[in-house]
Amino acid sequence: MKNSLLIAVGGNSLIRAGQKGTVEEQITNARLTAARIVDIAARGYRLVITHGNGPQVGSQLLRSEIASSQTYTLPLDLCVAMTQGEIGFVLQNAIESALRERKLHIPTATLITKVLVDRNDPAFQRPTKPVGPFYSKEIAERKRDELGWNIVEDAARGYRRVVASPKPIGIMELEVIQDCLERDCIMIAAGGGGIPVAYDDGHVCGVEAVIDKDRASALLASQLRMERLAISTEVDMVYLDFKSPDRRPLAAITVAEAKRYLAAGQFPEGSMGPKIEAAIDFLQEGGREVIITNPEHLLQAAVGTEGTHITP
Repeated sequence: MKNSLLIAVGGNSLIRAGQKGTVEEQITNARLTAARIVDIAARGYRLVITHGNGPQVGSQLLRSEIASSQTYTLPLDLCVAMTQGEIGFVLQNAIESALRERKLHIPTATLITKVLVDRNDPAFQRPTKPVGPFYSKEIAERKRDELGWNIVEDAARGYRRVVASPKPIGIMELEVIQDCLERDCIMIAAGGGGIPVAYDDGHVCGVEAVIDKDRASALLASQLRMERLAISTEVDMVYLDFKSPDRRPLAAITVAEAKRYLAAGQFPEGSMGPKIEAAIDFLQEGGREVIITNPEHLLQAAVGTEGTHITP
């Protein structure tokens, strides 16, 4: 699709390091990100926006647990659905306000999006994604026994539930997103990696899992046949030897170079690794370019003067 860009907004775009994550903070941060998004839209790009939801899902799970004696509890898939609506509302309001300030009329919509996974994905046999609050050993063991949770220990902070992070294989609302995009609507979709669903006896059912946001974004961009994917994160660009005083910035690399650095351990699994893997997936499926940068440099990265640019 000509002049098309999917922007995967990182969690730091709504809750910055050192912040409590209050609603007021998230609204303020969303306005800063929205201003860059509208700058890009003003240049004629067709845009799809995805976003992270880690802290918000954690809060939803905690609210559900604390209020369990007074109201029904929420499974993880419903918590993802709720945060899609919550964050989508905040982002959409911010984008629409920025459009009005620029006197631009571009329709904007948030779509609650389901993402298909395979029940036989090996990830379900090896849950690794931490969700929710930390617990004492006693409480964690009780939840493990009563609820069947998988629990891991964090030596510094206690015990935590882990769930599977299966590979996304399909975007259930793809046709709707495609139709809106062709009408030049800015779409906010697949928030938090999408609501994980699977087919059970022909029925679509929610799955208690977490889909990696960047992998889901790459899949959505590929299935929409978008030209470019921008991954917004905490750093201005990708670096080699990131934690070293002599770290080296990567302004432009190819898929082959990205694979080589990934294999060499330059991009850890809990940090830049999933972003690089998502970039490789998108480019191998026909994408033209992947950009990795922080929210402050989104516009400059889109026009080629900042960030890391990965090409086939």
